[in-house]
Amino acid sequence: MQKDSFVKFKTLLKSVKNIVIVTHYSPDGDAMGSSLGLYHYLTQLNKSVKVVVPNAYPSFLHWLPANNKVLVFDKDETKVTKALNTADCIFTLDFNSFKRLEKLGDILQHTKAPKVLIDHHQQPDNYAKLYFHDVTACSTAELVFDFIVGLGGKKLINKKIAACLYTGLMTDTGSFRYPSVTAKTHLVIAELLKTGIAPNDIHSAVYDTYSADRLKLVGYALSEKMTVLQNLPVAYFAITHTELSKFNHQKGDTEGLVNYPFGIKGIKVCAFFNEAPEGYIKISFRSKGKIDVNTFARKHFNGGGHINAAGGKSTLSLVQTVKKFESLVEELF
Repeated sequence: MQKDSFVKFKTLLKSVKNIVIVTHYSPDGDAMGSSLGLYHYLTQLNKSVKVVVPNAYPSFLHWLPANNKVLVFDKDETKVTKALNTADCIFTLDFNSFKRLEKLGDILQHTKAPKVLIDHHQQPDNYAKLYFHDVTACSTAELVFDFIVGLGGKKLINKKIAACLYTGLMTDTGSFRYPSVTAKTHLVIAELLKTGIAPNDIHSAVYDTYSADRLKLVGYALSEKMTVLQNLPVAYFAITHTELSKFNHQKGDTEGLVNYPFGIKGIKVCAFFNEAPEGYIKISFRSKGKIDVNTFARKHFNGGGHINAAGGKSTLSLVQTVKKFESLVEELF
């Protein structure tokens, strides 16, 4: 845990006008929920705020309030670069290393504006002026809630902020079923519900908008692409770009697929490997209990995250990457 005093945060906010909020590559529900939640708070403080993402995010998050205000770097590099270079302050949310931004990280690294980190991933890099970092938080959305309350802004939490933060909390906890969920998490949810948001509507907006092709892809992955190791409690998927294309794959279609093998009795580690359009193998790791996939991903697959949920990537072929994983996975036990 690394948290600077709210006195320092208040002093910084009083001295700045133009603020940019940046989140990680391939943004998920927590990345977008926390970023847009903070956006709606800061605009109430009469700040000029822009939200920047490195690349596009799934369409099931496009309903979030102020989604139309988000700047996408790989679609408008000039506009995003200008916003970053003219910012008085840059908030970095749901990541703790510029490596998580791909090409955008190179630009952010050379900006002069002070950085504020709000994140719950392990082992943050030393790039920010101020930190609001806590690995025990279930999501960055939970930390944004704490941040707003700590600044004295609890009364400013309206339905827009609540909807965004609830989305982050829900998606980063697997609908509140992961070990990261605590009594405090539910207390935060209770406060958000007081604004009048409808949890069933938010859940439906995120999880009930998939295409028929997406469900067919899940069925194909389960029946044809899931491997369960015989000697270890491990299961994984390995899917090629060609296979994804057969199901008209859209961004977000494979989200959550990595968790499906946990439905098999005894499975403690799951992995998902797929060929990304960028030319590398994208990897997701999940685990149960004290099995540390964060360290495993950092050590072997240029990644990281949490003890029970991490990501990585490989420049080897899909087959070679899977072979590497199979040769190393015993380290986890």
